[in-house]
Amino acid sequence: MNQKLFFSLLIGLFVLSGIAHYAHFGTIAEFIISALAILVVAGFLGKATESVAHYAGQRLGGFLNATFGNAAELIIAIFLVREGLFDMVKASITGSIIGNLLLVLGASVFLGGLKYKEQRFNVQLASHNSSLMILAVIALGIPAIFISTQHFSAHKSELLSLTIAGLLIVAYILWLVFSMITHKDILADIEEATPDHGEEAAWSKSTSILFLVLATVMTAFVSEWLVSTLHTFTAKFGFSEVFIGAFLIAIVGNAAEHSAAVMLAMKNKIGAAVEIAVGSSLQIALFVAPVLILVSTFFGPTMDIIFTPIELAAIAVSVFIAKSISKDGTTNWYEGALLLFVYIILGISFYLV
Repeated sequence: MNQKLFFSLLIGLFVLSGIAHYAHFGTIAEFIISALAILVVAGFLGKATESVAHYAGQRLGGFLNATFGNAAELIIAIFLVREGLFDMVKASITGSIIGNLLLVLGASVFLGGLKYKEQRFNVQLASHNSSLMILAVIALGIPAIFISTQHFSAHKSELLSLTIAGLLIVAYILWLVFSMITHKDILADIEEATPDHGEEAAWSKSTSILFLVLATVMTAFVSEWLVSTLHTFTAKFGFSEVFIGAFLIAIVGNAAEHSAAVMLAMKNKIGAAVEIAVGSSLQIALFVAPVLILVSTFFGPTMDIIFTPIELAAIAVSVFIAKSISKDGTTNWYEGALLLFVYIILGISFYLV
């Protein structure tokens, strides 16, 4: 698809989605139009990220994509927090983590593996990512265990949630300093050490950054319009709140990462794809979730950090299989298929809850 046709489709669907939302075309029509719009907007974001990565390097490009992609989800979650829908927020956090580790990473590894027999990325980066994923499981699991005891009052529960939220944010900031500054060379991608084979970015550096910001803003708007239809749409088809949060909202919020990671993997840039998928999950667990807990204090009751046993099990299983597959720094299509199978298993289980 040439750029002129793509931008025409992008602007057309974005405007139509906005009109459908504010003119109240009806829930089904609004849902379909917004879903189509977000797919095109996600493609735009993926292309902009790839162009930025050309100038910034694959790791920084992947980090930018994870950050800008999660910005839309953070906005969606803040709207839900404001409405006091804490259970749906936690379900969407769970869905984002498992969606990135299983669906995004799985699709990237699978499709990239179909084109390239074996793809490699920095094994030390894989090791550090694994440690951070385990930290996420500990940080989200420990409160559920301790707060469930009779010794924890509501005040203690709130204090523990806010304390852990603060510690996770500090841990994430330290990881950025470690990976982007003090140990940047050690964690550099394999692809960055190889020639670019004359491949050029789609746009100039300044245009790429501008388009990245613009695509993120468009994603946030379309995501909000789509989320506004979910209550009526899912009630009509009998979906549970847990399934809505863990899969529908999570998939919508992560549409940008899905597109960008898969495109990069199919260009043999698996390091950037892993950075998007795993990095986004880590950002959700170590930054977005804690920020939502802190933000909730401004809207009324503080959202605690207690996840249900089902949500914790899903996160732990996702971390276990993703750690097992990525620990050696190599991937192939079969490993991608395994990740997708686990995602389908969890999806069916959440649907039947």
